[in-house]
Amino acid sequence: MSEPDPPVSGYTDEGVPTFEHVRETIERRSATAAGYEELVADSPAGQERAEREAEHESAARDKLEEIRRSVRGEG
Repeated sequence: MSEPDPPVSGYTDEGVPTFEHVRETIERRSATAAGYEELVADSPAGQERAEREAEHESAARDKLEEIRRSVRGEG
C-alpha cells in the first residue's frame, strides 16, 4: 500500500501543517530576511548600525575582561 499524497494546501485534513509546508515557509522567510539584510547593509543607515553594533561588541568585550580581572583579583 502506498502513502497518500500530501494535501496541496500544505495542511492535513486535521489542519496540521505538513513538514514540507513548514520547511518551505522557513526557507522562504530565511531567504527574505537574508536579502533584506543585504540591502540594508549597503545603505548609509545599515552601515551606521553596523558601526554601532561593532562599538557595542567592543565595549562588551572590554567589560567582560574587566570582570574577569576583578574575579581573578588583578585589580
